[in-house]
Amino acid sequence: MAELHDLTPNSGSSRNRKRVGRGPGSGSGKTSGRGQKGQKSRSGGRIRRDFEGGQMPLARRIPKRGFKNFNRVEYQVVNIRDLERCDGDVNPDSLRQAGLIRSLRKPVKILGQGEIDQAFSVTAHKFSHSAQTKIEAAGGSVSLITAGVGEASSRVDSCEERSRPLPCSRAQGEDPLHLVYPPHLSTRIPHYGS
Repeated sequence: MAELHDLTPNSGSSRNRKRVGRGPGSGSGKTSGRGQKGQKSRSGGRIRRDFEGGQMPLARRIPKRGFKNFNRVEYQVVNIRDLERCDGDVNPDSLRQAGLIRSLRKPVKILGQGEIDQAFSVTAHKFSHSAQTKIEAAGGSVSLITAGVGEASSRVDSCEERSRPLPCSRAQGEDPLHLVYPPHLSTRIPHYGS
């Protein structure tokens, strides 16, 4: 029976490491097979993938237009003709179970392609005008989800809504510079925002 110490790699599957810079008799001494001088002979010297010898590279030659809006909201669209695949009320959870959307993290928009003859109670983040009209015409109802869409109305910006107290000197109507500087020096310091 073969033991671990009897195992050897197959013939030709492994080769010894090429030892460079070990004299002229080895065939790869002195310059170690890198040729004479130049960028490619240096340690760490490489030519980037998009370098075209100094001519204007392709990525800079072609014209560019438009931009990619990083604040965009990507909706998962579902047409009303597919609502019959959901059991009971239609919401993101039931759409996910029916395989109509992939993720619960992205908002859902209902579009009006197709026809329906059942009354559905549909809950989504957005509806097209035709989808809302067709759902209500079939006796169904439409309700919007406002949380999680990233609307600006959900942000709280003012100090009062964040319950952050104002500085005590401002709240009492005092000049805060009198608390730090003597009266004869505080008049020489500009008052910003007062």
